[in-house]
Amino acid sequence: MNMGDKTQILDNKQVSQRLNRLAWQVYEQCSNETEIIAAGIGKNGYVLAQRIGALVESISGLKVNVSRIELNKDEPLSQPIKLEVDAETCRNKTVLVIDDVSNSGKTLMYGVKPFLEFPVRSILTLVLVDRDHNRYPVKTNFVGLSLSTTLQEHISVVLSENGDSVTLD
Repeated sequence: MNMGDKTQILDNKQVSQRLNRLAWQVYEQCSNETEIIAAGIGKNGYVLAQRIGALVESISGLKVNVSRIELNKDEPLSQPIKLEVDAETCRNKTVLVIDDVSNSGKTLMYGVKPFLEFPVRSILTLVLVDRDHNRYPVKTNFVGLSLSTTLQEHISVVLSENGDSVTLD
């Protein structure tokens, strides 16, 4: 569907279906855990972490501790990365770093970085949309949609009570 200069990639129902599938994949990967940490990057990443966490808890006996990662996505080195979770909470747990869109992998790389100093069991990554422009050595473990785009195109993810959507402009 074309909405002016925007092309809708995923509508509300499709976003919901992708999140359900991602939750099942996370559960399958982490089924031998008792608790995982879901850390969302920025506003949309945090909303996704909350939703994925709730879905995983609803389909399993797994406890999901949802947390936020705050960083400057454009210039990650310009200010310290802030975490709502501490090293002790992460001890021997799997950490799932979540973002809405992966462009080059830079934001995911910097989102993962603080957890490298924690005594975690493993670190996994999840994105709703992967644009396949990887320039950083970070692998996305769980992907809702892989989408090959040009560098000039922009992906917009809207997550709200009024409905979710992913558009290309």
